[in-house]
Amino acid sequence: MKTIDYYLSPSSPWAYLGHQRLIEIAARHQAEIRMLPMDLGGGGFPGSGGLPLAQRAPQRQAYRLVELRRWANHLQVPLNLQPRHFPTPGHDAARLIILAQQAHGSAAALKLAHTIMQGLWAGDRDIGDAATLAEMADSCALPGPQLVKDLAAADAAYAENTQRAVEAQVFGAPWYTYLGEPFWGQDRLEFLDRALATEA
Repeated sequence: MKTIDYYLSPSSPWAYLGHQRLIEIAARHQAEIRMLPMDLGGGGFPGSGGLPLAQRAPQRQAYRLVELRRWANHLQVPLNLQPRHFPTPGHDAARLIILAQQAHGSAAALKLAHTIMQGLWAGDRDIGDAATLAEMADSCALPGPQLVKDLAAADAAYAENTQRAVEAQVFGAPWYTYLGEPFWGQDRLEFLDRALATEA
Protein backbone atom coordinates (compact mmCIF):
# COMPACT_ATOMS: atom_id res chain seq x y z
CA MET A 1 0.00 0.00 0.00
CA LYS A 2 1.13 3.57 -0.66
CA THR A 3 2.26 5.26 2.53
CA ILE A 4 2.56 8.98 3.30
CA ASP A 5 4.69 10.00 6.26
CA TYR A 6 2.95 12.97 7.86
CA TYR A 7 5.11 15.03 10.20
CA LEU A 8 3.07 17.54 12.13
CA SER A 9 3.00 19.85 15.07
CA PRO A 10 -0.51 20.23 16.56
CA SER A 11 0.04 23.95 17.11
CA SER A 12 0.78 24.66 13.43
CA PRO A 13 -1.94 26.60 11.60
CA TRP A 14 -0.53 25.33 8.32
CA ALA A 15 -1.00 21.72 9.43
CA TYR A 16 -4.57 22.60 10.34
CA LEU A 17 -5.24 24.15 6.93
CA GLY A 18 -3.91 21.09 5.12
CA HIS A 19 -5.14 18.29 7.36
CA GLN A 20 -8.52 17.47 5.84
CA ARG A 21 -7.19 17.86 2.30
CA LEU A 22 -4.42 15.38 3.06
CA ILE A 23 -7.00 12.86 4.27
CA GLU A 24 -9.04 13.35 1.08
CA ILE A 25 -5.97 12.95 -1.14
CA ALA A 26 -4.88 9.79 0.67
CA ALA A 27 -8.36 8.31 0.39
CA ARG A 28 -8.49 9.06 -3.33
CA HIS A 29 -5.24 7.19 -3.91
CA GLN A 30 -5.92 4.47 -1.32
CA ALA A 31 -2.82 5.56 0.56
CA GLU A 32 -2.07 5.07 4.23
CA ILE A 33 -1.15 8.08 6.36
CA ARG A 34 1.53 7.43 8.94
CA MET A 35 1.18 10.23 11.47
CA LEU A 36 4.40 11.38 13.11
CA PRO A 37 3.70 14.14 15.64
CA MET A 38 7.06 15.76 16.38
CA ASP A 39 8.76 18.45 18.41
CA LEU A 40 10.00 21.08 15.98
CA GLY A 41 11.93 22.76 18.77
CA GLY A 42 13.68 19.47 19.44
CA GLY A 43 15.58 19.49 16.19
CA GLY A 44 13.61 20.76 13.22
CA PHE A 45 13.96 24.51 13.66
CA PRO A 46 17.27 24.81 15.54
CA GLY A 47 19.01 22.37 13.24
CA SER A 48 17.91 24.13 10.06
CA GLY A 49 18.45 27.75 11.02
CA GLY A 50 14.73 28.43 11.36
CA LEU A 51 13.40 30.69 14.10
CA PRO A 52 10.36 30.39 16.36
CA LEU A 53 7.62 32.82 15.42
CA ALA A 54 8.32 35.30 18.21
CA GLN A 55 11.95 35.61 17.13
CA ARG A 56 11.24 36.33 13.47
CA ALA A 57 11.53 39.80 11.98
CA PRO A 58 8.35 41.92 12.27
CA GLN A 59 7.82 42.00 8.52
CA ARG A 60 7.93 38.20 8.37
CA GLN A 61 5.42 37.94 11.20
CA ALA A 62 3.13 40.41 9.46
CA TYR A 63 3.30 38.59 6.14
CA ARG A 64 2.54 35.29 7.86
CA LEU A 65 -0.82 36.73 8.92
CA VAL A 66 -1.52 37.88 5.35
CA GLU A 67 -0.82 34.40 4.01
CA LEU A 68 -2.87 32.68 6.70
CA ARG A 69 -5.87 34.90 5.96
CA ARG A 70 -5.43 34.38 2.22
CA TRP A 71 -5.30 30.59 2.50
CA ALA A 72 -8.14 30.36 5.00
CA ASN A 73 -10.36 32.40 2.69
CA HIS A 74 -9.29 30.40 -0.35
CA LEU A 75 -9.97 27.07 1.35
CA GLN A 76 -13.04 28.37 3.20
CA VAL A 77 -11.65 27.02 6.45
CA PRO A 78 -12.52 28.91 9.67
CA LEU A 79 -9.38 30.39 11.20
CA ASN A 80 -8.72 32.78 14.06
CA LEU A 81 -5.49 34.52 13.06
CA GLN A 82 -4.48 35.35 16.63
CA PRO A 83 -6.05 32.89 19.07
CA ARG A 84 -5.77 33.66 22.77
CA HIS A 85 -3.91 30.44 23.50
CA PHE A 86 -1.13 30.79 20.95
CA PRO A 87 1.72 30.26 21.17
CA THR A 88 1.15 27.31 23.44
CA PRO A 89 3.24 24.16 23.87
CA GLY A 90 1.81 21.38 21.73
CA HIS A 91 3.74 18.57 23.39
CA ASP A 92 0.85 17.03 25.31
CA ALA A 93 -1.44 17.33 22.29
CA ALA A 94 1.17 15.53 20.19
CA ARG A 95 1.50 12.79 22.81
CA LEU A 96 -2.27 12.42 22.94
CA ILE A 97 -2.41 11.92 19.17
CA ILE A 98 0.36 9.32 19.40
CA LEU A 99 -1.49 7.39 22.11
CA ALA A 100 -4.72 7.52 20.13
CA GLN A 101 -2.94 6.13 17.09
CA GLN A 102 -1.28 3.36 19.06
CA ALA A 103 -4.44 2.25 20.85
CA HIS A 104 -7.22 3.11 18.40
CA GLY A 105 -5.68 3.34 14.94
CA SER A 106 -4.85 5.95 12.35
CA ALA A 107 -8.39 7.03 11.52
CA ALA A 108 -9.12 7.85 15.16
CA ALA A 109 -5.82 9.69 15.52
CA LEU A 110 -6.42 11.72 12.37
CA LYS A 111 -9.85 12.72 13.62
CA LEU A 112 -8.42 13.68 16.99
CA ALA A 113 -5.63 15.71 15.39
CA HIS A 114 -8.18 17.68 13.40
CA THR A 115 -10.30 18.26 16.49
CA ILE A 116 -7.27 19.55 18.40
CA MET A 117 -6.04 21.85 15.63
CA GLN A 118 -9.52 23.13 14.86
CA GLY A 119 -10.04 23.73 18.56
CA LEU A 120 -6.96 25.93 18.71
CA TRP A 121 -7.30 27.75 15.40
CA ALA A 122 -11.07 28.08 15.10
CA GLY A 123 -12.44 27.47 18.59
CA ASP A 124 -9.95 29.51 20.62
CA ARG A 125 -9.32 26.57 22.93
CA ASP A 126 -6.22 25.87 25.00
CA ILE A 127 -4.57 22.70 23.70
CA GLY A 128 -2.02 22.91 26.48
CA ASP A 129 -4.71 22.25 29.08
CA ALA A 130 -5.17 18.63 30.17
CA ALA A 131 -8.91 18.92 30.79
CA THR A 132 -9.45 20.48 27.37
CA LEU A 133 -7.49 17.69 25.68
CA ALA A 134 -9.49 15.05 27.54
CA GLU A 135 -12.73 16.69 26.43
CA MET A 136 -11.54 16.82 22.83
CA ALA A 137 -10.66 13.14 22.90
CA ASP A 138 -14.06 12.34 24.41
CA SER A 139 -15.73 14.19 21.53
CA CYS A 140 -13.94 11.80 19.17
CA ALA A 141 -15.33 8.76 21.03
CA LEU A 142 -11.98 8.13 22.70
CA PRO A 143 -11.33 7.62 26.43
CA GLY A 144 -10.07 11.15 27.01
CA PRO A 145 -9.30 11.13 30.75
CA GLN A 146 -7.47 7.81 30.50
CA LEU A 147 -5.41 8.89 27.50
CA VAL A 148 -4.46 12.15 29.18
CA LYS A 149 -3.50 10.27 32.34
CA ASP A 150 -1.18 8.05 30.27
CA LEU A 151 0.54 10.81 28.26
CA ALA A 152 3.98 9.91 29.59
CA ALA A 153 3.63 6.54 27.86
CA ALA A 154 4.06 8.39 24.55
CA ASP A 155 7.36 10.03 25.50
CA ALA A 156 9.52 7.47 23.72
CA ALA A 157 7.48 7.53 20.51
CA TYR A 158 7.45 11.33 20.54
CA ALA A 159 11.23 11.39 20.85
CA GLU A 160 11.55 8.78 18.09
CA ASN A 161 9.31 10.79 15.78
CA THR A 162 11.40 13.89 16.42
CA GLN A 163 14.65 12.05 15.74
CA ARG A 164 13.15 10.57 12.61
CA ALA A 165 12.19 14.07 11.48
CA VAL A 166 15.75 15.27 12.04
CA GLU A 167 17.12 12.37 10.00
CA ALA A 168 14.60 13.12 7.23
CA GLN A 169 15.78 16.77 7.24
CA VAL A 170 12.35 18.04 8.24
CA PHE A 171 12.44 21.73 9.14
CA GLY A 172 8.78 22.74 9.24
CA ALA A 173 5.23 21.55 9.65
CA PRO A 174 3.30 20.13 8.02
CA TRP A 175 5.77 17.95 6.16
CA TYR A 176 4.81 15.02 3.97
CA THR A 177 7.13 12.38 2.56
CA TYR A 178 6.20 9.88 -0.13
CA LEU A 179 8.70 7.41 -1.60
CA GLY A 180 11.50 9.47 -0.12
CA GLU A 181 10.33 12.71 -1.75
CA PRO A 182 9.65 15.59 0.68
CA PHE A 183 6.79 18.05 0.46
CA TRP A 184 6.93 20.97 2.90
CA GLY A 185 3.72 22.83 3.67
CA GLN A 186 0.05 22.46 2.91
CA ASP A 187 0.58 24.48 -0.27
CA ARG A 188 2.54 21.49 -1.65
CA LEU A 189 -0.35 19.07 -1.35
CA GLU A 190 -1.11 19.40 -5.05
CA PHE A 191 2.36 18.05 -5.82
CA LEU A 192 1.89 15.20 -3.36
CA ASP A 193 -1.38 14.41 -5.09
CA ARG A 194 0.42 14.26 -8.44
CA ALA A 195 3.17 12.04 -7.05
CA LEU A 196 0.61 9.60 -5.71
CA ALA A 197 -1.18 9.57 -9.06
CA THR A 198 1.97 8.57 -10.95
CA GLU A 199 2.45 5.42 -8.89
CA ALA A 200 0.21 2.50 -9.79
